[in-house]
Order: sequence, then C-alpha cells, then structure tokens
Amino acid sequence: MKWTLQIATEPEPELPKRSLFKPAMNLLSQEFDLTQHEICIRIVKPEESQQLNKQFRGKDNPTNVLSFPFEEERYLGDLALCHPVIQAEAKNQNKSIRAHYQHLLIHGVLHLLGFDHENEADATEMEQIEIELLAQLNLANPYEAPHD
Repeated sequence: MKWTLQIATEPEPELPKRSLFKPAMNLLSQEFDLTQHEICIRIVKPEESQQLNKQFRGKDNPTNVLSFPFEEERYLGDLALCHPVIQAEAKNQNKSIRAHYQHLLIHGVLHLLGFDHENEADATEMEQIEIELLAQLNLANPYEAPHD
C-alpha cells in the first residue's frame, strides 16, 4: 500500500513519525489485499479537526480520527488524526501514545474499507477486527481497561 503522511500541526516531541505507522499499514495492506491502494494520513490541529467534524458530521468539536473514503478504485481515501486529542486520550486512558495511534489508524482504515459502528452488530464486528489486528502488532485490546 502506498501512503503519505502530512503533518499539519506544530512540531513537538510526541508527534508521530512515519515509522510509527508502518507496522499497522503493512498489516492492513496484507490482511485486506491493499497493495495497489493509496491512503493519505494527515496529522491535524484541533481547529482543523473541529472544522472537518462540523462540516462532514455535524459535530462542533475536534475528534481523534476522521475518515474520508473516496469513490476511486485505487485511492481509498484520507484520514485526519488530531494529535492533541489523541495525546490527551492516551494519557486519560493510561495507554501509550504509540498504541493509541496504532488503534486509531486501524479504526480509520476500517472505515475507509466500509466498516462502521452505527449499530451494535456492526460495532462488535469492527471492534473484533481491531482487537485481532492489534494483537498481531502485540498491542492490548483497546476496549478493555488497562490492568495495574
């Protein structure tokens, strides 16, 4: 899978580098046969996330990840990941920022592939796929509370 990373926010130490995304992107490419596909991953400021969330989802707040599927055969779409939101969620949920980014990246790509969580059955299916993929990356189930 070909993918680009755009950084549209101020630099800071915890801002992810391209290497953070490689394991999940390689796994997704293999699992869903996406070798001929393209995705753009954009790390955004809260203001951009909020504007996109309001425009496309009618929600006037920044959010962790937004997925924008494309109708083009090879181009799956765009992901907008809001670093400050992800950073705060990771801290509040006692997760590493690396693990949280991996989870949200997988979650976002699944949306690009047509998965959703609009009803309980779909949410259960999507969460199970996320859990299984994250386990292959040696990451914990994000839907369970961390153990002390």
